[in-house]
Amino acid sequence: MSGPDITAKRHTLAHLLAAVVLEKYPQAKPTIGPAIDDGFYYDFDFSGGEKPTEKELLKLESGMRKLLPYWKEMTGEKTSPEETQKQFAGNPFKLELIEEISKKGEQITLYTAGEFIDLCRGGHVENPAKDIAPDSFTLDSVAGAYWRGDEKNPMLTRIYGLAFDTKEELDAYKARREEARVRDHKVLGQKYELFMFHHTAPGMPYWLPKGVILYNELIHFWRKEHQKRGYQEIASPLLNKKELYITSGHYEHYWPDMFTVKTSEDEEYGVKAMNCPNAMIVFGSKTRSYRDLPLRLSDTDTLHRNELSGTLNGLLRVREFRQDDAHIFVTEEGIGAEYKRIFEIVERFYSIFGMSYTFRLGTRPEKFMGEIETWNKAEEALKQILTESGKEYFVLEGDGAFYGPKVDILMKDVLGREWQMGTIQLDFQQPARFKLEYATADGTQKTPVAIHRVIYGSMERFIGILIEHYGGAFPLWLSPVQVRVLPVSEKHSVYANEVLNELKTANIRADVDDANESLGKKIRNAKQEKIPYLIVVGDKEVEAKTVSVDSRDAGKLDTTSLSDFIARAAEEIKNRS
Repeated sequence: MSGPDITAKRHTLAHLLAAVVLEKYPQAKPTIGPAIDDGFYYDFDFSGGEKPTEKELLKLESGMRKLLPYWKEMTGEKTSPEETQKQFAGNPFKLELIEEISKKGEQITLYTAGEFIDLCRGGHVENPAKDIAPDSFTLDSVAGAYWRGDEKNPMLTRIYGLAFDTKEELDAYKARREEARVRDHKVLGQKYELFMFHHTAPGMPYWLPKGVILYNELIHFWRKEHQKRGYQEIASPLLNKKELYITSGHYEHYWPDMFTVKTSEDEEYGVKAMNCPNAMIVFGSKTRSYRDLPLRLSDTDTLHRNELSGTLNGLLRVREFRQDDAHIFVTEEGIGAEYKRIFEIVERFYSIFGMSYTFRLGTRPEKFMGEIETWNKAEEALKQILTESGKEYFVLEGDGAFYGPKVDILMKDVLGREWQMGTIQLDFQQPARFKLEYATADGTQKTPVAIHRVIYGSMERFIGILIEHYGGAFPLWLSPVQVRVLPVSEKHSVYANEVLNELKTANIRADVDDANESLGKKIRNAKQEKIPYLIVVGDKEVEAKTVSVDSRDAGKLDTTSLSDFIARAAEEIKNRS
């Protein structure tokens, strides 16, 4: 028989933390303390006196371990609003919660463990002393947090804790987190001069020369793979009148999240946040027939979304980005075959980067366009397609786009973290709103179905994740500098530059380090930059017209002719291995 749920343990530990805090800081006012991914937190109001800092966390953690053996049971009791208000008199945060619960007509419950009593809905372990291992949790950090997440409310102090079933799981998590810290794309992006940000354009990255190379290689690969699969690339306006978004439905559902501008002629425009309305315009720009379908229109236009400043996070959450977008217009009968082709593209792309993935089906959201019958039909079609694909998938109710159900691609990186990347959305609504039609074989007019799909997702987000996935050690085909030539001394510089020119002629991105420094330091610098190949040239290499090669991934290689090395590198780049 399995033990208590980890969420119940984490929730119980949040109460244990509150009990210890009140012992050491009796003036504190506890507010809420939920279980969260990887642990728990509790928010306190310390405005009445001293508050704990990071240094005090060890003492509080020690207090939790001392108190835990005395918590042999945690019991709940139903109470009236009046009794609960007496219990928390002087604590405006608890009183606010009590009033809300009462207005909703819900039952109020108090939970007791030892001498500690708290307002709570429940979800704890029955015997904390027995069910929670004393070395399976730790206090982690102190942060500020507005009451109920509203900046108009008082600022509270939030104490975070980590908690798992065992010490081994806790230690493993901490090790993974440390590895993630070392791989942080915001740090590595600056270190390797890939991108930067400036306060005059918050959430809008500057791509530096090396980062542009990486960006363009990904786009080049995307473009090549799609061209041979029948996609036609388009580009459309960055600014569009709001009428376009009224027709598409985005004005009603998305306008507050867009950057907007009003002209001197009092016309209102939206800065493009998505490509689909423009793709609808392109489809409707000429007469179409069933022979044109499926029509696959792809683009990589720049998009802007008015994300809240507090949500911005390096490349993972930005205001300016590009998508590897496509809108495919098909007949209803062609949906299954087209999804199969898209799944083949997904497999091709994600296998290149060594990333496993699963699918998630998002169904009709609370706010949606169209008829429920159409939604039900679309959702059933996607479930059948996903089942037939053989890939693992699960359903997240209410997570579809407002115009149709969607299939999200959930990718796992080298640290086992899951990321939502690309998405494949089925849309019966926008083609109808734009009055799109095609002529069938018998001459009648029908409305096509649109499939919206991105594979990388946001290019910025994908690159941020790639940086962390590889830890900056990109495969040869993506590396901004693929080869560095290192002359042993100044007298070898002439041959080193001859080697450099040969590499560039072969379209291999290379540079030479001819600084007046020791070879050892040059090698260390290159390895710190995680350059895939180092070519060392000294007396022997000059005399024999050869090169000594050091591989970042395979170590020292045999001395070889430059032509043989170029052939080896070119093959590796071609195969994206």
